[in-house]
Amino acid sequence: MTNKGFKYSILASGSSGNSFYLETPKKKLLIDAGLSGKKITSLLAEIDRKPEDLDAILVTHEHKDHIHGVGVLARKYGMPIYANKKTWQTMDAHNMIGKIDPEQKHIFERGKVVTFGDIDIESFGVSHDAVDPQFYRFMKDDKSFVMLTDTGYVSDRMAGLIENADGYLIESNHDMEILRSGAYPWSLKQRILSDKGHLSNEDGSETMIRTIGNRTKKIYLGHLSKENNIKELAHMTMENNLTQADFGVGHDFKVLDTSPDEATPLTDI
Repeated sequence: MTNKGFKYSILASGSSGNSFYLETPKKKLLIDAGLSGKKITSLLAEIDRKPEDLDAILVTHEHKDHIHGVGVLARKYGMPIYANKKTWQTMDAHNMIGKIDPEQKHIFERGKVVTFGDIDIESFGVSHDAVDPQFYRFMKDDKSFVMLTDTGYVSDRMAGLIENADGYLIESNHDMEILRSGAYPWSLKQRILSDKGHLSNEDGSETMIRTIGNRTKKIYLGHLSKENNIKELAHMTMENNLTQADFGVGHDFKVLDTSPDEATPLTDI
């Protein structure tokens, strides 16, 4: 029997740290490692996996909540690390992940498709205040999953690239009213609300209305702010807005939550 599709787990998603695990019969990959090496190891253990079995780590951008554990894992287990050229230059210039063996450094440029064993991964640019941020669409056996967080807005081109995936991890970073009335300094609020900041609950739901199709079965809400969002509110906003747009929430697909410190179950796509 042939193994179709792939398995995945959102190990952690939130303002404090992000990591995504992907597995095919031939490859085990980590996308971002924004928590300590010890925490990543314990999150992998929750889904019965080990860091020494990883074949590579892919980096989306150089912010700490996406790369905190990359250097530790790279040095301890020797796996290759993939990022685009500008992200590597920034991480190296500011010593963000420590010393990495040059043989472990690999380039994955924005807008390219790279094959890892039996899975194709397409990178696409996003609008965020990092040097050259990119996220990914994973494709195997006519199945696909899209990771999209850390963007201030979604262009028509981006929406076209990610449409009709089987599953999504979509940003629902903040509730606009909680953010506006909260304790953050105005400069930080402006950054989050800008075109290079983060998608609000409303923005995330609007993005899904533009992109989901008849293949879509699961929508995970990601990168929730601890200070400026409430999980139940994010979930309700997504479900209500999709229902109002005449999508079959709960019938055709499910809206699911993620956690900043607990892995989602290892799931087949």
